[in-house]
Amino acid sequence: MTSSASFRRTSESRFLGLPLYEIAYGPDARSGTRYSEARAVVAIGDTAVGALAIGGRARGAIAIGGAAMGGIAVGGATIGIVSLGGASLGLVAVGGAAVGAVAVGGTAVGVLAIGAVAVGFKALGAVAHILHF
Repeated sequence: MTSSASFRRTSESRFLGLPLYEIAYGPDARSGTRYSEARAVVAIGDTAVGALAIGGRARGAIAIGGAAMGGIAVGGATIGIVSLGGASLGLVAVGGAAVGAVAVGGTAVGVLAIGAVAVGFKALGAVAHILHF
């Protein structure tokens, strides 16, 4: 049985025009959309956008979630300057499948690649392919 319950808490205090925190999950009663979106300095919810964003889909300076995008991104599928996840893309990428300038993972592709399968200008791994031009 699925629940149609929703929850939203928003801070009265503000910083740079944003609430300090917002927690939101479930159907959004305001817009009628399937998922609530939390937008705040610290945002937690189905979809979260903030300096610190935690949720199923997270975007922020620090993003933690199933799908995360940000300066530091941690989650299942991630894009970030520092990206840690199952599938990660970033300047520094660590994960099952990692693509980045520095990539570390099961499969790693990057300038410096370290992994079981590694492809890069500098590559280290069980199967390593060093690119030459």
